[in-house]
Amino acid sequence: MKPSLLVLAAGIGSRYGGLKQIDPVGPSGEIIIDYSIHDAIRAGFKKVVFIIRKNIEKDFKECIGSRFEQKLDTHYVFQELDSLPKGYNVPENRQKPWGTGHAILAAKDSINEPFAVINADDFYGRHGYKMLFSRLAGVANSATEYFMVGFKLGNTLSEHGHVARGVCKVAQDGTLKEVVERTKIEKTPSGAVFTDETGQTHHLSPDETVSMNMWGFTPSIFTPLEEQFKTFLDNNLDNPKAEFFIPSVVGNLIDSALATVKVLQSKDHWFGVTYREDKPVVEKQIESLVAKGFYPKNVLN
Repeated sequence: MKPSLLVLAAGIGSRYGGLKQIDPVGPSGEIIIDYSIHDAIRAGFKKVVFIIRKNIEKDFKECIGSRFEQKLDTHYVFQELDSLPKGYNVPENRQKPWGTGHAILAAKDSINEPFAVINADDFYGRHGYKMLFSRLAGVANSATEYFMVGFKLGNTLSEHGHVARGVCKVAQDGTLKEVVERTKIEKTPSGAVFTDETGQTHHLSPDETVSMNMWGFTPSIFTPLEEQFKTFLDNNLDNPKAEFFIPSVVGNLIDSALATVKVLQSKDHWFGVTYREDKPVVEKQIESLVAKGFYPKNVLN
């Protein structure tokens, strides 16, 4: 079976203040996910699975899903707070989603083939999709060699404030050794710096490889996801802010020699609207890509 695309979109309504308010960034009213699906289709993907919340199902299908249902085999699955293993209950003070690892786990019954993972509101560029599809098309469902598309830090920074990035350590053979989450990374006249928990600042090279949550997995990931999610709940059930992140799962598998992750280096710029002021920058970047012929003037056709 050909690889499928898993789109993490359960938080999209809350981040944008409602699906009706998703801002267009393309010349023909496109939103970021339109470009992601366009890139995925021309890379070879034929199936998409959207992870959403039940309470946005109607609006999501009308505003977003309907754009693609004639182009791809389209599925929807739900990430809910009460989607927990038997014996666990949602604490009364829990409102925050359980995290990206939990979101991927929600797709267990809908994916039986190698699959790529992306965030719904991130613009990754076409190169990453091509690399992931090519690699995933050649692996068995049981394989424990996974993939991560890495971006240069300098291609992912905002001009308008600090961001969080997973800074990667990559071995000479291209395998991932570690992902360290760095919050408060800022672009300064002297380069990128991050502020640690003590308030100290440290310089980072713009050529550092960072993870932007673009992964390639096989169905073999679901078993350790289930196991590690139970461990996470045992240790964090009473912490209303704790989240089960996929980089932590991957890191544990690497440390335990239960999986390897090949880093696929992308030369593309990552775009995202982290701050309101980022939107005009993203619009100009997409306008430039259209002018250069990388995208048609209307990717919705």
